[in-house]
Amino acid sequence: MVLQFIDVLLLGICVYLLFSVIQLKGRVRGLNYMVNQLSSQTDTPDMPINHECRQLLRENKDVKAVKRVREALGLSLVEAKQYVDSLKLDVRS
Repeated sequence: MVLQFIDVLLLGICVYLLFSVIQLKGRVRGLNYMVNQLSSQTDTPDMPINHECRQLLRENKDVKAVKRVREALGLSLVEAKQYVDSLKLDVRS
């Protein structure tokens, strides 16, 4: 009986933590979007990682650029790939 109560309590805590993390991720993405919009409208300097990634892209080291973005910005693989792809457009134009 007590063991079942503890199991249910632990499950409830895990579910609560999971939903909290999901909410926080959404808020962080929203804040990142807002920062990107603000920086595109103002004259803010480029992030140092962008210069390094552009150099790697010029050397055709796309995978290394994605890895550096993941390390520097803490993005997932998909997000880092999208980030590097957007920088690729800048390098080619």
